[in-house]
Amino acid sequence: MTAQAAVPASQAPKKTKIPIGLVAGILVMIGVLMMPLPADLPVAGHRMLAILAFAVVVWITEAVSYEASAIMITTLMAFLLGTAPTIKDPQVVYGTSAAISMALTGFSNSALALVTGALFIAAAMTFTGLDRRIALVTLAKVGTSTRRILIGCIAVTIVLSLVVPSATARSAAVVPIMMGVIAAFGVDKRSNIAAGIMIIVAQATSIWNVGIQTAAAQNLLTVGFMEKMLGERVAWSDWLIAGAPWSLIMSAVLIVIVLKLLPPESDSIAGGKEAVEKSLLELGPMTGAQKRLMAVSLMLLLFWSTEGKLHKFDTTSTTYFGLVLLLLPRFGVMTWKDVQTRIPWGTVIVFGVGISLGTALLTTQAGQWLGNQVVAHTGLDHLGPLAIFAILAAFLIVIHLGFASATALTSAMLPILISVLATLPGDFSRLGMTMLLGFVVSYGFILPINAPQNMVCLGTETFNAKQFAKVGIIVTIVGYLLMLLMGMTYWRWLGWL
Repeated sequence: MTAQAAVPASQAPKKTKIPIGLVAGILVMIGVLMMPLPADLPVAGHRMLAILAFAVVVWITEAVSYEASAIMITTLMAFLLGTAPTIKDPQVVYGTSAAISMALTGFSNSALALVTGALFIAAAMTFTGLDRRIALVTLAKVGTSTRRILIGCIAVTIVLSLVVPSATARSAAVVPIMMGVIAAFGVDKRSNIAAGIMIIVAQATSIWNVGIQTAAAQNLLTVGFMEKMLGERVAWSDWLIAGAPWSLIMSAVLIVIVLKLLPPESDSIAGGKEAVEKSLLELGPMTGAQKRLMAVSLMLLLFWSTEGKLHKFDTTSTTYFGLVLLLLPRFGVMTWKDVQTRIPWGTVIVFGVGISLGTALLTTQAGQWLGNQVVAHTGLDHLGPLAIFAILAAFLIVIHLGFASATALTSAMLPILISVLATLPGDFSRLGMTMLLGFVVSYGFILPINAPQNMVCLGTETFNAKQFAKVGIIVTIVGYLLMLLMGMTYWRWLGWL
């Protein structure tokens, strides 16, 4: 008798269950495919709506990673569109070659190139330590009373938003510094002071995603959809002029809300200034690489802010010029090997597929059909621009509660909303309305899961989801009402509504 050694239960291969969200996504997609084909909707458009439904369910449930879902969506487009008749000649099918090309069109978009360039700059910041130095210098200038520390969190966020084009990278840079400050001050980790500091870091990051075009990936995706679907885009400086006043006001509102709901145990923190100065001393003098990176960052900021005013170079091209300088031998601050492991390549894949999804919705006329249905069944065509913005903005805020990624939300919803705007009658700026709805996409204020920076801050265990939501709900309501007020006044004067 030959006996096999028993495999311990702990070493036995684990059986992984198929995620319920993935099953639900597949069932929803099949359900849409089985629906009767409307007379005014092409077969390819019908299938694209089924793929969109699958994407939305998978993204909301987070059944699989965003990178895996992007590959699934690409494959579905290849086969479902590849076997569908073309729009021009229903007797001819697209074929998988043409369909996969359509599924990959987003990877040739200038917005994707800008996102990739932005991730390189963010990686250079963390590689050289310039982001940490900027944050500490800013804190040292602001002061170290409790109120000033909270103001300092906002100030650090604003400065880094200008030069670090990644919300996740900014929060990842600031959080360790602020945790060090909390520890150096001798403040309890679960105190109102610690909770207030970390909640402000997360919420202020989202607030300044609105004010600065290059601060977040979803903004760049919005710009990409503008170019694809409207044939024009908003310049970096015009975005700043429109969004920064809202962000400034909301920054002040955020501090007031945090001080009111999470009153600090003390008005001053002993040894605060010394702790910040000690951290700066540990960094040593500014290195040559940091000086060169600072010079390139300021140069890019100058180019971005003067686009269309002093020169005609677009944001993507000037960003890549900056990258060339950063990668040059001797003058540069990094090599490819230095940064390749610091780039979240999955973000690039998801971004490219997101643009492809939106473009395919337009190409197959699915977006236009859906836009017509929304207008026909909601009465939006009888409303003025401000009321349209109010309704669509409220819709985005509510649906964002189900999304853990503003990029995914933008990919799924913005092409449809742009199609709705294109269908509506009346004389108003479709480009401006798209930008304002792009602002609303950054409303990840209520649940920690709604934005990566929220989760980074939640990981410090200085606050809980209830505290975060208590602050976030008020920030959301005040922010929404402020946008409506600015829509009636400031943005209308600028010609965006």
